[in-house]
Amino acid sequence: MKNNYPKEALKIKLDDKSKSLRKLCVETLESGKRAHLGSAMSILEILSVAYYDFLNISPNNFNDINRDRFILSKGHGCLALYVILADLGFFNKSYLKKFCHPDSILGGHPEYKKINGVEASTGALGHGLPIGIGMAISSKINKIDNNILVLLGDGEQNEGSIWESALSASKHQLDNLIVLIDYNKIQSYGFVKDVLNLEPLSSKWESFGFNVHEVNGHDKKQIKDALNSTKNLNQKPNAIICHTIKGKGFKFAENNPNWHHKSNLSEEEINLLYEAIR
Repeated sequence: MKNNYPKEALKIKLDDKSKSLRKLCVETLESGKRAHLGSAMSILEILSVAYYDFLNISPNNFNDINRDRFILSKGHGCLALYVILADLGFFNKSYLKKFCHPDSILGGHPEYKKINGVEASTGALGHGLPIGIGMAISSKINKIDNNILVLLGDGEQNEGSIWESALSASKHQLDNLIVLIDYNKIQSYGFVKDVLNLEPLSSKWESFGFNVHEVNGHDKKQIKDALNSTKNLNQKPNAIICHTIKGKGFKFAENNPNWHHKSNLSEEEINLLYEAIR
């Protein structure tokens, strides 16, 4: 069933794993005194399900051509990606303590071949989906049975390259491609509906030849069920629209455009973040 997921429908109690990952995010941004906190918190459950419950990716198989692929196209949400990669052992958690330091591998956007577990350098919005489509086509040509997941931001869909890529995915019948959309309704400087309205979003993706699912992006069961359901569909690429709350888990940051990005975080702000996850 398709709906717009009003805020009331997104109310869900975070489990212990989601809370512990959020605490790790706060510890990480405390070191760098900056981060796209709101953007990272809206995708944390999506990434959790993808990495812990769905993707065939691990530190042991990351050079295996048959592995699944994940691209964080909205690279500015990398804080969530970093803590999960560290938690899974792609790199030592001690690296998180140098987040955004001049000599750190962990910058404000993920970098390919610099950070183990990162498939593509992203942050220039609109680039991740074209890269993912190239990977999906390559897997088809080489008869590799794997999944290619690409996570987009909602404001990122203002980029024309997204829709050119969608046409290409449909043309090539890339049923190994899953586009995850973080639909938190806020982009860099305001609400999506005011900047450039995306609605009717599900109908748009359907018109481009995608199987479309809509889920609560903080409900792990809904996300997992949607990902697993793509295995039973053929000949079409897949889009999962994840209705989320920007800044989820921190009441003062939820649905607040001012928390899209914060730099020079004060000790008071960091203490507020810690208090919110206790």
